[in-house]
Amino acid sequence: MSFLRISTYSLLFAAFLIGCQNDASQPMNQLDLLGYGIPVTILAPDSAEVKTMDMGFMKDITVKKGKEYSIQILASEANTTNVEQVKALQLSEVQKNPFFSQVITDLPDGFIYENRIDSTHLNYGFRYIHLQGGQEYVFQTGMIGDFSQESVEKMYEAVKQ
Repeated sequence: MSFLRISTYSLLFAAFLIGCQNDASQPMNQLDLLGYGIPVTILAPDSAEVKTMDMGFMKDITVKKGKEYSIQILASEANTTNVEQVKALQLSEVQKNPFFSQVITDLPDGFIYENRIDSTHLNYGFRYIHLQGGQEYVFQTGMIGDFSQESVEKMYEAVKQ
């Protein structure tokens, strides 16, 4: 009887693990966003959902698939040609978040950071800046979601131009 109970628990645990596999393992394909108003190509999972919002002075494009892939792209007229200046402004905004903990990866055109929600819960995000043709493109994790460091690193790599 106890063998049957252990086997049942084993099967349930295996099913749980399969169900919890994150979307970060999905194969990525090129997604051209020119049809959505910006001349940029990123990597995204097959059948990713793209939503756009044009606010006149800025375009907001969200590309989402599952729980582990959500990228927001903010496109606007560039005020500078200095990527470091835009990055510093983005870092300053991120650091204002009361949950901001640390910068995990610091690169010339972006960064990956950690938010410590409490002593047991970490959430990660990124910013990547791309200037092109008088336009400023700020890529970041989607506004809604709870992202692992692994999925954020994969999203960061997916948007690099």
